[in-house]
Amino acid sequence: MARSVLVTGGNRGIGLAIARELAVAGDAVAVTYRSGEPPEGLFGVRCDVTSMADVEAAFDKAEAEHGPVEVVVANAGITKDTLLPMMKEETFTDVIDANLTGAYRVAKRAVRGMLRMRRGRIILISSTTATRGLAGQTNYAASKAGMIGFARSAARELGSRGITVNVVAPGFVQTDMTADLDESYQEQIKAAIPLGRYATTADIARVVKFIASDDAAYITGAVIPVDGGLGMGH
Repeated sequence: MARSVLVTGGNRGIGLAIARELAVAGDAVAVTYRSGEPPEGLFGVRCDVTSMADVEAAFDKAEAEHGPVEVVVANAGITKDTLLPMMKEETFTDVIDANLTGAYRVAKRAVRGMLRMRRGRIILISSTTATRGLAGQTNYAASKAGMIGFARSAARELGSRGITVNVVAPGFVQTDMTADLDESYQEQIKAAIPLGRYATTADIARVVKFIASDDAAYITGAVIPVDGGLGMGH
């Protein structure tokens, strides 16, 4: 039976790959997007995760279309990279609001139906930057590290109701954003990755599919790096 799935930020990049992977596996997938058009073949709902009203409306529309959400992937996020001495307070708080507080809003709304069903999967997309750090990303790293504490606390709260909460932490992923990086910098990054390449969005999506599956029913509170070995020891 198809499960109702919601992927935030599911109109491009990692989010779109996750949405398509779960749809191919037989789930009924809805995606949120902030601008542009929804991806072809998927049910799209416009949503800004910095607004609780938007998140509520997105879930209402997804559930009207596919039934109570059983799997939620909190993927929507932003970067505003700046070195700390030059970082304005709103540059810090905007990233926290979108990435970390956004994940809280999405998980809080998802849990409502999951508690009634006594089952569910909450998957937060973090980053290896959460544990390794990266210059210019104090805001981003703080938001992604916060997801780990949030997920592990939620896992303890919700486990008795059959709800798992896990974190997937990608490293550098081949996207439009990384393609625009200076070529010499790209080579430096790849040299630091034991597998010697960026992840593909499919690499991330397949791990999320596993965590969302019945095969992962006994995994909760985990942080799963998908980074080619970049974050080993962190």
